Amino acid sequence: MKVILLEKVTKLGGLGDTVIVKPGFARNFLLPQGKAVPATKTNVEQFETRRAELEKVAVAKLTAAQARKAKIEEIELTVAVKSGDEGKLFGSLGNRDIAELASEAGVELVKAEVRLPTGPIRKVGEFDITVQLHAEVSATLKLLVVAED
Repeated sequence: MKVILLEKVTKLGGLGDTVIVKPGFARNFLLPQGKAVPATKTNVEQFETRRAELEKVAVAKLTAAQARKAKIEEIELTVAVKSGDEGKLFGSLGNRDIAELASEAGVELVKAEVRLPTGPIRKVGEFDITVQLHAEVSATLKLLVVAED
């Protein structure tokens, strides 16, 4: 399916690019989230008239993401969890837990922005969590997991 991207999409293209994607990806992700429109003749014409407006929105999103990055990299989160004698947690810390901890600390995060490539955290220690705020902006969040008394 041929679509026109209305914003930068990681590993796919930038604003205004016409790309060919699988129909399911377009139908289930790109179109419902407003990231793309089908590449019909009328949509191409409408896009060209709205291009300057969309570029302003893209710049605004980028600057907002960069401001959030600065806030995220300033803080260090500490969480106390129940753990065994060897430092293994009873349970784990996942994307949702980390996003909630950051939100309680005053930095709004959505669980989809938190990246844990090795899976949930299952042991005590210090971790650098990658947070993908924008297609071009990622931040590193310091997380200290300590054993609960």
